[in-house]
Amino acid sequence: MTVKINSLELENVKRIKAVKLVPSANGLTILGGKNGQGKTSVLDAIAWALGGERYKPSEPQRQGSVTPPILHIELSNGLIVERKGVNGSLKVIDPQGNKGGQQILNEFVAQLALDLPKFLNANNKEKANALLQIIGIGEKLYQLDAEEQRIYNRRYEVGRIADQKKKYAAELEMYPDVPKELVSAADLIKQQQTILARNGENQRKRQMCRQYEEELAKAQIAFDEAKNRLEEAEAAVSVARKSAADLQDESTAELEANISDIDRLNIKIRANMDKEKAEIEAEEYSQQYDELTKSIEDIRAQRLKLLENADLPLPELSVENGELIYRGNKWDNMSGSEQLKVATAIVRKLNPNCGFVLMDKLEQMDEDTLNEFGKWLEQEQLQVIATRVSSGKECSVIIEDGYVKKDNGSLPNENNKTWKLGEF
Repeated sequence: MTVKINSLELENVKRIKAVKLVPSANGLTILGGKNGQGKTSVLDAIAWALGGERYKPSEPQRQGSVTPPILHIELSNGLIVERKGVNGSLKVIDPQGNKGGQQILNEFVAQLALDLPKFLNANNKEKANALLQIIGIGEKLYQLDAEEQRIYNRRYEVGRIADQKKKYAAELEMYPDVPKELVSAADLIKQQQTILARNGENQRKRQMCRQYEEELAKAQIAFDEAKNRLEEAEAAVSVARKSAADLQDESTAELEANISDIDRLNIKIRANMDKEKAEIEAEEYSQQYDELTKSIEDIRAQRLKLLENADLPLPELSVENGELIYRGNKWDNMSGSEQLKVATAIVRKLNPNCGFVLMDKLEQMDEDTLNEFGKWLEQEQLQVIATRVSSGKECSVIIEDGYVKKDNGSLPNENNKTWKLGEF
């Protein structure tokens, strides 16, 4: 059952001397008047009467009054709420005449309904968090947002590195027609030494040939003395000559040229290897970036599904990046009526049984905005009691010097079902 305020009677509370008010069941009841006349005191008195000691003014009794405050409120569920005496003692009476206390009121009175400025003055993230906690998805959405932010930061870093790698790879010079692997000077030197060794062996054989020729000469001189020796020498010379004639030295010129060019060659090979490595790394980071983008999209899809399935208090109301969004606008881009509509809807969602909200300082709204907001309240069957520094026709009642001032001093129309006003 949605509970609203049927009527209230207040005496000697803050700036109030005596006020009796029957607010409209649905829509806006605006208390007009100049500053310091008691408009806000009416809201403070209602908050104290229904909200308990936490809303008690620091000096509740009107200055100059010898009579303690008297607060009497009748609610649509039949409860009568009274506070009287120096301490403002509470008495709650149900339709059967049973008495109760603050606990009965707490069951249907939403704290934000009594202190809407607390919500309005909160920052956007605090407002969004209040809504998320009310609809029961705050913790889950917080986890998704945190995970999205973590992946987003990682993707940003990966993308930055990928761009650096691509730029670095593009700046590196590429040398065609060079080996893939680095050339080893030790291998070339080893090949050179092998050839030199073979050439040395050839030189040794040449020296032996000359030695045999010398021996042949001596043998010829001593032919008579060593015919057999001469024959052997001749045979040896014949063999040696044939062997020596077939020998041919190998050139090391190409290896020597390669050895002298090896450093320049390896510089080019290393450059090619660095470029290839940089291109591979850049591609790997690009793939990581794409994978992280997919993860972010998945999280956002989960987040959207979570909000779509949530029981939000208004169509087109959502939470993005920890901030309230209504009709595509953040809080500071909403119109005044939209802000009040969102705040009121969230208050109602906090406690659906609370059918009223107290609002202070509506003078920032023009009459068209007030009318738009009032129509929405009537449509939603919500009751709002508000104050406005004005004495215009949009005001339901004018408060002056702690009393209800009737229209230009005339008596109020008691048959007007929208506003029923009076004073003690």
